[in-house]
Amino acid sequence: MFTGIIESVGKVKSMQPTGGDIRLTIESDELDFSDVKLGDSIASNGICLTVVDFGSNHYSVDVSRETIARTALETLKAGHIVNLEKAMLPTTRFGGHIVAGHVDGVGVVSKLQQDARSIYIEIEIPQELAHYTATKGSITVDGISLTTNLVQDNIVSLNIIPHTAQVTNIAKHWLVGSKVNIEVDIVARYLERLINKSQASAMAAPSPQSQITEAFLADNGFMK
Repeated sequence: MFTGIIESVGKVKSMQPTGGDIRLTIESDELDFSDVKLGDSIASNGICLTVVDFGSNHYSVDVSRETIARTALETLKAGHIVNLEKAMLPTTRFGGHIVAGHVDGVGVVSKLQQDARSIYIEIEIPQELAHYTATKGSITVDGISLTTNLVQDNIVSLNIIPHTAQVTNIAKHWLVGSKVNIEVDIVARYLERLINKSQASAMAAPSPQSQITEAFLADNGFMK
């Protein structure tokens, strides 16, 4: 579980093909590795990945073909900057929103321009994810918890303040046409499932049988 508040950025050190999968190694002089251990989860550009090796300033993860196919990871190259967040603790300040690290799809930056001191960005997300978003709602983009300005069809607009742009990969790598990892608000997914389940149960349930019969009416003086 994560919050979408980026702890630091890292740099892709290597992407080594291994038996059809990829061994990804990321180095960072900013991330605190003092409490990292094998098997820990670190969100890398919003993808929850398991640490299989680490050192004083780097860690390695194995990335399956399923993850490669469903994320923008294939666009990474050695030297690329990625957003990093270690799994949250019960004592962690919850500064963003609930982020699972399970990428729902890949979006494309369709517009990017300066807006006063912030950066105005529009991202085209997969059509099937659009109904999970809402104006002034939360969305995770490359692991960053962001608030949507406006949602029009499958276009999500955002304003990125200078601090967020500088401490993430936005200022360094986002351009028109860039592919980004999208995770919709998990609460919206659970609500959809609950509503669909409730509607299905209501349709399947037999109509209640009336307890009012001719005998009941006769016994209570309504029939002679």
